[in-house]
Amino acid sequence: MEIAPRKARQNRQVVFLIFALFLSVAVSEPQLYSVTEETESGSFVGNVAKTLGLEVEELSSREARVISENKKQYLQLKRDTGDLLIKEKLDREKLCGPTEPCVLPFQILLENPFQFFRAELRVEDINDHSPTFPESEMILKISESTMPGTVFRLKVAQDLDVGINSLQNYTISPNPHFLVRTRPRSDGRKVPELILDKVLDREELPELTLTLTAVDGGVPPRSGTAQVRVIVMDINDNAPVFAHARYEVQIPENSPIDSLVVTVSARDLDSGINGDLAYALYQASNEVSQTFGVDPISGEIRIKKQLDFEAIQKYEMDIEAIDGGGLSGKSIVVVQVMDLNDNSPELTVSSLTNNIPENSPATVVAVFSIRDRDSGDNGRMICSIPEDLPFSLKPTFKNFYTLVTEGALDREKRIQYNITITITDLGYPRLKTEHNITVFISDVNDNPPVFTQTAYTLYVRENNSPALHIGSVNADDRDEGANAKLTYSLLPPETEDLPLFSYISVNSDNGHLYSLKSLDYETTKAFQFTVRATDSGSPVLSSQALVQVVVLDENDNSPFVLYPLQNSTAPCNDLVPRVAEPGYLVTKVVAVDRDSGQNSWLSYQLLKATDPGLFTVWAHNGEVRTSRPISDRDTIKQRLLVLVKDNGKPALSTAVTLNVLLVDGFSELHVQLPGTKEQIQNDSLTVYLVISLVSVSFLFLLSIFLFIAVRLWKKRNAANGVCLETNDPYSGHLADFNGTGTLSQNYQYEVCLTNGSGNGEFKFLKPIIPNLQAQNSGRDLEEIPSFRNSCGFS
Repeated sequence: MEIAPRKARQNRQVVFLIFALFLSVAVSEPQLYSVTEETESGSFVGNVAKTLGLEVEELSSREARVISENKKQYLQLKRDTGDLLIKEKLDREKLCGPTEPCVLPFQILLENPFQFFRAELRVEDINDHSPTFPESEMILKISESTMPGTVFRLKVAQDLDVGINSLQNYTISPNPHFLVRTRPRSDGRKVPELILDKVLDREELPELTLTLTAVDGGVPPRSGTAQVRVIVMDINDNAPVFAHARYEVQIPENSPIDSLVVTVSARDLDSGINGDLAYALYQASNEVSQTFGVDPISGEIRIKKQLDFEAIQKYEMDIEAIDGGGLSGKSIVVVQVMDLNDNSPELTVSSLTNNIPENSPATVVAVFSIRDRDSGDNGRMICSIPEDLPFSLKPTFKNFYTLVTEGALDREKRIQYNITITITDLGYPRLKTEHNITVFISDVNDNPPVFTQTAYTLYVRENNSPALHIGSVNADDRDEGANAKLTYSLLPPETEDLPLFSYISVNSDNGHLYSLKSLDYETTKAFQFTVRATDSGSPVLSSQALVQVVVLDENDNSPFVLYPLQNSTAPCNDLVPRVAEPGYLVTKVVAVDRDSGQNSWLSYQLLKATDPGLFTVWAHNGEVRTSRPISDRDTIKQRLLVLVKDNGKPALSTAVTLNVLLVDGFSELHVQLPGTKEQIQNDSLTVYLVISLVSVSFLFLLSIFLFIAVRLWKKRNAANGVCLETNDPYSGHLADFNGTGTLSQNYQYEVCLTNGSGNGEFKFLKPIIPNLQAQNSGRDLEEIPSFRNSCGFS
């Protein structure tokens, strides 16, 4: 199970190394493509697969695409062929203006694995613009005293094309007085200069019109014309002269409108109208004329429009001072715009993966680029993310970054991460941009179910109804979805002693446990089994819990009487001498109860007796004792009905019958009891007295004879019989329980069988009680009536 993650981790490391190798190649050698402007959309630019040395199938499988820094796409990539096509017509003049060459950087991005290729699209200029003059007519006033060789600067024509297609030179229509010369300037513009070749004579030629032609270098060449009217002026021999031939000033880009830039000044040595000066911009471009204005009287140059360093960093303008005689002087004013930190950094996301499986190794989450339109320290940036997140930023090239996880993530600790990418520049004041990325961690089945308890104990009363809900087990799984869906089941028992599946059933969905059959405490007091909880993930995980079921006792067993035996064929009689005093122990009822606890606590009660006041039964130990002296009126045969009752709710009971014979002496071992038809006694007192006197003497002799005969008979039967100690399932219950149990003392019984009797036929049950010498001192145990339990023989 650990091999697959290890292989995946190795594959990702290999991919990351290859990705870094391609990045290093991309940084050093950008691919160059070129296209001429105004080319129709859909035109072929190049084949990316051939240029980059890739297979065409890779472009589709790796989802190749083209991204641009300024968020506007000029190209489109056909993945099925690798052809790079123009998305829309390109106007070089709109894209780059006067900048040459016109290069549009872009990147080719491949995913799975990530790979970048730098590329540049060079837009070649075509000659689609003709030179134009700002005015169709220019007027020059030239004094007739002007010497040959004097140079007059004319207004410059503008050509939006660049390179060879831009303006190259000027020509002028043939005339005897003037020549034209083209002079290049430092800013790249070409200025026409009109040179006086022959002295003018106002009286001979007060005005002449020349045609100035501007010609570019395209094939075929394009041109534009303007009319130059030359007005010959009377002599004004002093032209205005500026205090400085060149003014250079710096002004912040946030300067408010109407702020003073600089004040220019010129002087004219002439007087009168020839010395009155007026200042104006000379041949200013649209940007200059819209941005600056000159006061014609004071020469103050002020701002007309908000400056923007990111648009134009420097302005160069010509200022002209014209006197009243038409002479002029010129000066150059250079305005350098100072950059301020007024642009916040920008972030562009190229690729984003916002759902990552937990336990994954280092994974690329996002690829993005940053830029700041300011310059210097204002344009330098620092990119960061919070330190307490398991992510890191890795720079790739030219302000490109990748957001990568530092290691495996745990969904159970955190289900999602909100990552704030902060880009701060180094300007003053510092500006920053924040971009939020939310990454969700998807679940992997890496947590087994955990039971709320390692062991459960359930209590069930016996004699329960089948299908009874006896309790529940519960397990939790920290995973989610199918990985957290649990199924409960019973494990087979380790031994076959208990048929578990016929006793217990578990609901596989919720862990409820049910008893399938009625339980019997006397058979099974407790049992245990194991429940397994299994999730539905892959791989499947499980855990186990031990469940112990304790059967609680119910009062479902009536007391069982051990003595006297109730199933004997012959009645058993207990003999009590008539001379017994109150409290004399007649016999003891011995009983047990198969239940436990208070359900087995027995109590004894005398329900019915021949003489109710003669005997009493002790409630806690079942001993039958005399409660008063025996009188002559008491019937010889006493029949007692004793109720043995347990302490359960409801209480169960068993009735036992005792036969007690009242005897005068121990010589009468057996008394012939009258049958159902007793003789009718003679009510006559006289007859009764006579018979009594006769009988007394007879009985005395007979009792001596019978006493000797019975002694000899008992010795013979004891020699022929077998005495067995009782060892039955209830012998363990014959101990006292906190003084209130079944018996108050420990008793031992002997079962004596005759030679001719069956194994299950009891002849008598003789309790052997030690330490009774105090009560019957000096008497033989066999002579004590309470132990001479005479049983009739069939």
